[in-house]
Amino acid sequence: MKYKDELERQYGQLKDRIASEGKAAVAFSGGVDSVFLLYAAKEALENQVLALTVCLQAVPKKELSEAKKFCRHQGIRHQVIDVDEFSIDGFADNPPDRCYRCKKTLFSKMLQAAWSEGIPVLMEGSNVDDMKDYRPGLRALQELQIVSPLKECGFTKEKIREMSKRLGLPTWGKPAMACLASRFVYGERITPQKMRMVEEAEAYLDDLGFAQRRVRMHGNLARIELLLEDFPRMMGEETYEQVQRRFSELGFSYVTLDLKGFESGSMNKGLERV
Repeated sequence: MKYKDELERQYGQLKDRIASEGKAAVAFSGGVDSVFLLYAAKEALENQVLALTVCLQAVPKKELSEAKKFCRHQGIRHQVIDVDEFSIDGFADNPPDRCYRCKKTLFSKMLQAAWSEGIPVLMEGSNVDDMKDYRPGLRALQELQIVSPLKECGFTKEKIREMSKRLGLPTWGKPAMACLASRFVYGERITPQKMRMVEEAEAYLDDLGFAQRRVRMHGNLARIELLLEDFPRMMGEETYEQVQRRFSELGFSYVTLDLKGFESGSMNKGLERV
């Protein structure tokens, strides 16, 4: 087959890798990576693909809504699995390996759902860039033998976004998203109330037009991470007063702006690799 460029050749390689399984389930969050993987799986396997989404308190409700909408639009079979993450041993205590404990449980449940449908393979959307940060959840994927085609085929986040744009996928420019549990300093107990505070705080910033943002919670202090180019707008008198007022209503006693700006995985600083 003739390809226009290296990225198209790489995408063809990805589809070939997926097609080699015959049929597969895809762990589908509705984010940039999983949308790209699921779309490729649909092209490679047609009706032999099943999307599996876990419904959690740690994932904003709008993410589940968007995941359902995408599957309906693409005609992809979609199954939603309800899980109470607070029933997972150690989750609420928020140890450094929280992500490992959580992913081990969630992917075990998705594997069971796939097997019950006669599908032996579960795929997920980790990419090459995910290897650069502390991600204990990857160990759970290895132990459960979850397939990571994007990583296998050398896709970086930049390449995923570029190819998603070419394919006309709605998520190509979607801001990076991580579960709400990642907003808490390790060792601080996570509660449903705290997660709702963070979710509503980030939703408020989103409504103000700050698409790429994080609200990190340190006790009763909210540490806001924004792109550096968004700082002037945040520091406009009317805006920061509105943010301060809304965050206070949500229960935060202190509100700060991190001068380093937005940074994925910033809560992992200083951790020893475990």
